[in-house]
Amino acid sequence: MRTPLDSPFSPGSDTVPQVWAGRTAQLSDWRDVLRPRRLAGLPERGRTILGEAGLGKSSLVRRIAADATARGDWVTPQLRIPSGADPLKKVAQALLEVARQAGLPTARERSISQLLGRVEMVAAVGVSLTLRDQPGPEPYTTLTELLVEIGRAAMKRGDVIALIHIDEMQNIASEEALSQLLIALGDALTFEEAVAVPGGVVIQRALPIAVYLTGLPEFADMAGARTGATFARRFQTTTLGPIDDDDLTSALQPFIVDGWEIPDDMTGTTRIFMEPAAQAAIVDLSRGEPFLFQLAGQQAWYAGTGDLITRAQVIAGWEVARSEATAHVERILARLPRREREFLEEMAALDPKERTLTAIATSMGLERGSAAGPTSQRLDSIRGIIRRGKPYTFRHRAVEAYLTTGWPDVS
Repeated sequence: MRTPLDSPFSPGSDTVPQVWAGRTAQLSDWRDVLRPRRLAGLPERGRTILGEAGLGKSSLVRRIAADATARGDWVTPQLRIPSGADPLKKVAQALLEVARQAGLPTARERSISQLLGRVEMVAAVGVSLTLRDQPGPEPYTTLTELLVEIGRAAMKRGDVIALIHIDEMQNIASEEALSQLLIALGDALTFEEAVAVPGGVVIQRALPIAVYLTGLPEFADMAGARTGATFARRFQTTTLGPIDDDDLTSALQPFIVDGWEIPDDMTGTTRIFMEPAAQAAIVDLSRGEPFLFQLAGQQAWYAGTGDLITRAQVIAGWEVARSEATAHVERILARLPRREREFLEEMAALDPKERTLTAIATSMGLERGSAAGPTSQRLDSIRGIIRRGKPYTFRHRAVEAYLTTGWPDVS
């Protein structure tokens, strides 16, 4: 018998769902590119994962962090930056914890002890004027020095890397704090240590440090405007889009073939199955959104207690989730500037074959298509909501469904 306690679906931003769908490119990048290259001392940029709410940015990096932890790497907790908070404080606190994992507090070198003391001051004061009135280096220099020492300790181990994940980057309102943070992380990523190899040759090795930054699409504007080309050289940015239906279907396939194993009422286990029509209904309702996929799956699980999830249960569960699904898309639209939202609404009102830049601009009351060009570019390359082409199409299928159909209502 299934109960809410056994549900493998998790529609929350701070969880790694048991029923995982897609993002194979990003997971492969971590396993096959970023980690191996950093362990080998080869340069590799940090990763910035951006996207609209509900696309699974935080869950993706939390899964990567869980993999790193399982490998024995030194991993910071997920550092969520609240709006208006000083990010240097939170990062300094997290790095002190990683330093403990690396054994730095037990080091006998006086310089290490002094460095940890300076970082503790950053953790307490951050980027404030109080700290700047103190003698010594700026906060970003102190954080860079500690990151380098952590990297050196990881290099000595030879089989671990230090992984830093900072979430909600768009909440960093202070230009000074953001600049110092990005410079500290970037300087550590590009730092190279001179190492002697057999034959007496000295080579330069990058330190085994990996950095993931996650946030809403507007962070790309913030970082680009405040740090220019330096940020692009030091961080590789990916804007997540919806997940393909094939990946969502594959994630549910274990329910169809073998059943999902859960504890039974005694001391053993039982399996929960799903009929193919239920699988198809969850995928259709989700519109490629990881959050909606987890929400639909969770409510379908809650809609019955037997060992078979039916299509009727999926529909019944969605009726409960419908208002939350509506609010989810409305929040995405409400965040957009007026011009961008108007562009989407006029694009949605056109026949799909007629969605050209000129036709959309005309519907918006503009004289030329080029007048809407910057808006369309932002909605494509920055937000990932549309795809420019001939014709224009929606990449964000939940937004399209909300604007063009009766979704999320079901009949």
